[in-house]
Amino acid sequence: MSSLFPALADGPGERIALRFGERSLTYGELAGAAGALAARLRGAGRVAVWATPELETAVAVTGALLAGAAAVPLNPKSGEKELAHILSDSAPKLVLATSGDQLPEILGGLDRIDVHASAGPGAVPQETATDEDPALIVYTSGTTGPPKGAVLPRRALATTLDALADAWQWTADDVLVQGLPLFHVHGLVLGILGPLRRGGSVRHLGRFSTEGVARELNAGATMLFGVPTMYHRIAEALPEDPELAKALTRARLLVSGSAALPVHDHERIAAATGRRVIERYGMTETLMLCSSRWTPPDPQPSARADGEPRAGTVGVPLPGVELRLVEEDGTPITAYDGESVGEIQVRGPNLFTEYLNRPDATAAAFTADGFFRTGDMAVREPDGYVRIVGRKATDLIKSGGYKIGAGEIENALLEHPGVREAAVTGEPDADLGERIVAWIVPADPRTPPAADELADHVARRLAPHKRPRVVRYLDALPRNDMGKIMKRALADV
Repeated sequence: MSSLFPALADGPGERIALRFGERSLTYGELAGAAGALAARLRGAGRVAVWATPELETAVAVTGALLAGAAAVPLNPKSGEKELAHILSDSAPKLVLATSGDQLPEILGGLDRIDVHASAGPGAVPQETATDEDPALIVYTSGTTGPPKGAVLPRRALATTLDALADAWQWTADDVLVQGLPLFHVHGLVLGILGPLRRGGSVRHLGRFSTEGVARELNAGATMLFGVPTMYHRIAEALPEDPELAKALTRARLLVSGSAALPVHDHERIAAATGRRVIERYGMTETLMLCSSRWTPPDPQPSARADGEPRAGTVGVPLPGVELRLVEEDGTPITAYDGESVGEIQVRGPNLFTEYLNRPDATAAAFTADGFFRTGDMAVREPDGYVRIVGRKATDLIKSGGYKIGAGEIENALLEHPGVREAAVTGEPDADLGERIVAWIVPADPRTPPAADELADHVARRLAPHKRPRVVRYLDALPRNDMGKIMKRALADV
């Protein structure tokens, strides 16, 4: 197969590939460090990577891929029970870690290789792995049992990153700034391997901050990748931070993913900067599925202009992705009316091959004709744009004979000035089947908006049957490491 990282062998060796804080590696230096590691990993099969937000993690994963090994990123915040499951399930031969990192006792039985980012320039080995060979085994959050290891082949990484390059006109000239964790496909695949495949550069903040974003964009970065929590902090900071607003106007591309970006935050950023955030959609098992296409500001008549970012949507399917919506009985929904809700099913070269050691779960995840059941519910607009309304298990509410997506109610609630954060769930109701419950973090805890006021606010913007019947107030919503609201945890509040 062709190389995952042609720039390592063929690109200008003096170009900066990676920068984490004050430390950086040129392409020549990365080739030397990752190539030296790859020579030690030949035939290793699977290797665990202690995925801290450091330069060495990027070197470790790159070296593993050059060697044809499958990298298993480990979340340093995982508890011992979860780590024990992942290690037992994936059976890595060794663990790669930054020198000096203290690893949990559960990893003590594995041989350890300390990764160094100072080997100096060198040649990279020829990649001999096939398209179907595993590249990464990424464990999904275990909301319904132990985490499952999604086996991502090399062709899934290559096709996803190339499709995004087409959609976003992503080139070697782009400099990406991000502060995402590196045990997840967003921060690792898109945020590290993406720039390396293009021959561009990435500047990792270590820990996200609006100050860091402003600094890097003002210093020449062209792209920002983040999750909704990060963009919410940006939107909150903009009124008092003209330097941040100025920096964002210099960005070529602002991308949000891993969860839905509230429309309110999207519009606040656009109003303050003139830049609209592009939302893309994907999952661990599928990598990227949809995105708006990037168009230059004030495009010339000849410029591609088929992808204006639109608040509340994730754009259209990427090249090579087949996407359909289906009813509960599997009947395809053909109406592009912005109202007919169905489950998203997808097929394409970007998909994972299996859940490791789980043939039952793998079989259940696919239809007879090869479509992956995402569990996400969506509608399609008349022009084909996809608007996700929530997860089938937690965000589809059946109330009074209607199928209602929690996402649009959450967006409506966030438009109320008295609401800082909002989540919507359903709970059993003897009359309606399910009633809509709004979980609210007030903007001012001393004077929270009344339940009737919030219900009327939603009913005016959407429809009366979509108003919340119950409102519960919290100090904060439970979120995971990627900023996603953990709705199952709300039942325990």
